[in-house]
Amino acid sequence: MNLKIYLGMLRKAEQTLAESFRQVAAGHAAEPDVHFLCHTLATQCEEHSRLLLPVVQRYGEDPSDNEPERIHAEGLSATRQGPVGLLRDLQDLYLLASLVDVTWAMVKQAGSALRDRELLDVVSRCDGETAVQLRWLQTRMKQAAPQALVVAR
Repeated sequence: MNLKIYLGMLRKAEQTLAESFRQVAAGHAAEPDVHFLCHTLATQCEEHSRLLLPVVQRYGEDPSDNEPERIHAEGLSATRQGPVGLLRDLQDLYLLASLVDVTWAMVKQAGSALRDRELLDVVSRCDGETAVQLRWLQTRMKQAAPQALVVAR
């Protein structure tokens, strides 16, 4: 069963997203909404990883497969400065969250095929929170774009 590959990829992606949210929070502390909400979202991602543990214990976790490594996204190692930097950092977070979102979708399909109620309950909670993360990131980017792209020099 290859579900263990996607479970490993999902846990790694959630951990990477959490670390990246914290990086952006620290790098853009002058933006209070970004700072505090990124910390909240990082905690959410860590909780997602924790909620996956019973499922991983049942099915296993295989991070060694080469194919998922090709699509693994690197987290943010540094933040950029200024309005355009904030916009680009939010965009990077959006890309990472999109990877998490689509991976939840694949795991949900496997859970449905297996008729695994516990897995589907975890997916339902975590997938919904990831969707909210994506919506906030998109809204915050739309808010930042005019200042960053038109007004700032």
